[in-house]
Amino acid sequence: MAEIEGNENTEKKGMNFVEEEVYNDLQAGKNGGRLSTRFPPEPNGYLHIGHAKAICMDFGVAEKFGGTCNLRFDDTNPVKEDVEYVDSIREDIHWLGFDWGDREYYASDYFPQLYDLAIRLIKEGKAYVDDQSSEEIASQKGSPTEPGTNSPYRDRSVEENLDLFMRMNAGEFDEGSRVLRAKIDMANPNMHFRDPIMYRIIKTPHHRTGTKWKVYPMYDFAHGQSDYFEGVTHSICTLEFVVHRPLYEYFVKELADDSYCPRQIEFNRLNLTYTVMSKRKLLQLVKEGLVAGWDDPRMPTISGMRRRGYTPQSIRNFINTIGYTKYEALNSVSLLEHAVREDLNKIATRVMAVVNPLKVVITNYPEDQVETVEMENNPEDPQAGSHSMPFCREIYIERDDFMENPPKKFFRLFPGGEVRLKGAYIIKCEEIVKDSEGNITELRCTYDPDTRSGLPGSQRKVKGTLHWVSARHAKDAEVRLYDRLFDVENPAAETERDFRELLNPESLKVVEGVKLEPFIIEQATPGTKFQFQRVGYFTPDYDSTSDKPVFNRTIALKDTWEKVQKKN
Repeated sequence: MAEIEGNENTEKKGMNFVEEEVYNDLQAGKNGGRLSTRFPPEPNGYLHIGHAKAICMDFGVAEKFGGTCNLRFDDTNPVKEDVEYVDSIREDIHWLGFDWGDREYYASDYFPQLYDLAIRLIKEGKAYVDDQSSEEIASQKGSPTEPGTNSPYRDRSVEENLDLFMRMNAGEFDEGSRVLRAKIDMANPNMHFRDPIMYRIIKTPHHRTGTKWKVYPMYDFAHGQSDYFEGVTHSICTLEFVVHRPLYEYFVKELADDSYCPRQIEFNRLNLTYTVMSKRKLLQLVKEGLVAGWDDPRMPTISGMRRRGYTPQSIRNFINTIGYTKYEALNSVSLLEHAVREDLNKIATRVMAVVNPLKVVITNYPEDQVETVEMENNPEDPQAGSHSMPFCREIYIERDDFMENPPKKFFRLFPGGEVRLKGAYIIKCEEIVKDSEGNITELRCTYDPDTRSGLPGSQRKVKGTLHWVSARHAKDAEVRLYDRLFDVENPAAETERDFRELLNPESLKVVEGVKLEPFIIEQATPGTKFQFQRVGYFTPDYDSTSDKPVFNRTIALKDTWEKVQKKN
């Protein structure tokens, strides 16, 4: 592992409290001036944005101080684990911009050492086999104000405990019939010290070790020891593990000495409004078909956000903005969406798309004429260049950009009114065409040929500018308009209703027949970011094909949700 050398990045100014703690340890020469962190996900689901905060901390602090960060899968429960989750976790970490090199480990790598340590603790009288059910064990734990009750099996002999534990691992006993517990203190004020379970029987084959093991270690026993085996110096985790820290240190000190001992530091979790972070609840949404998989763009998973069109940089910027503290908080999802808009504004190509098309016929424009207009790709990026867009007699505009009887200060198109077509001409509405039911089907307009953008006459001013698409050249597409998955601010606080009842019924709207300028289809590859002008930011979906283009709305151009909620 890399030795830490002093450099300009180790200045305390601007550090969060975790970085300060690490800095102080390095300055004090702890662990020989060595720094090694780890990110230890359970491979029992896809990572969500809360994990992204941990990833940025674990890998980021190692980068900042010249250390290393391991990826270690906490694969101690084969019932819930799958190789699919392992692959997705790797992909998510890389997408966020981090790498663990050749330091990919698994808790299962240490099963032999953990088993040997358990045997040692039994021999030293520090662990025993308990035949009670999980319910009986829980009832004997007591409460924070009342001591627990000793198990009737607590004083078994070392020989009997060794025999039973080995037979547990040989598969002689049913799941749930016996556990191995640490013998600590049933009256300890910290409930985690009241003879915690170290091993339980599981007969489901493991995705890496097969049927070799029939007993599997619990998190509190395996985690600190795995840190020690890997040489991890700082075990950085979230605040719910504060009460676990004494037990972490208790088990680690069975192995560690004064020369090296991992240190646990805790920070606050990432909680978002209009979102749930419970992996159990997210799995429920997936299994019950309430979303279209772990990577559904409405999900708070990293893969869902990637599919929706979020950028790694926007997520990292958001995490930097909310920071790391020792206090739990509920962060507004609007802050995340703001970070996404800010980043996409810098990189997204500006294009024309009409979501709800209304045909416009420019009656004084030559029927067979086609000309091209130049459109700036991104005004935020001088190097982005421009692209050509066809213009002809028939175009589409947004239906909402026309009103037959407009209110005051309506600066779009209306009978007798004029607007500029972005990058092209000023047009005037002369006539409305309706069907037999009175629905508007077409507008007939005239254009001023001296007002094309870039020509001297283009200086004539009108108050409204509309986006548009040439009807002759338009490409049809499907767009998926995503919104927040829940329609209450804090679903976790709604204890009287099932969380599934809180889902936002408007979280997905599918719109067919959207009209796109040809350039979009020419440029659309996985991950391409577009700004559909005046509509929002979009990206091609994984389902998109050349025959049926599909685009996801990453986010609207402005945050209208907060305004609506405040108004209501």
